[in-house]
Amino acid sequence: MKQSIVNEKSKHFAIRVVRLYQYLTEMTPRKEYVLSRQMLRSGTSIGANVKEALRGQSVADFTAKMSIALKEASETEYWLELLGETGYLDERLSVSMLDDCREVIRMLMSIVKSTNKL
Repeated sequence: MKQSIVNEKSKHFAIRVVRLYQYLTEMTPRKEYVLSRQMLRSGTSIGANVKEALRGQSVADFTAKMSIALKEASETEYWLELLGETGYLDERLSVSMLDDCREVIRMLMSIVKSTNKL
């Protein structure tokens, strides 16, 4: 159950990341390409690794992919913090994106911890 929820949440988050990247690179007067590109890469990688984990060949494979997804989510959190703290994101958008990212992080941490106990 939790795995399908994290799959849905990480995909929804990836869509938000893609739209945020489009906004930052195409729609704002202050175009931003460097930080947003890093955010795009790591933010979309989360869901891809979750999807791979769900098709894993073993518990070890599953855990490894979920751990990679967790690392990518943590990296994405960092890029979002930088974008907010440098003024590229207004406070409302920054808080919203960080809340979504941190929700995915909490879910992934729970999954990784529980599968490491197996």
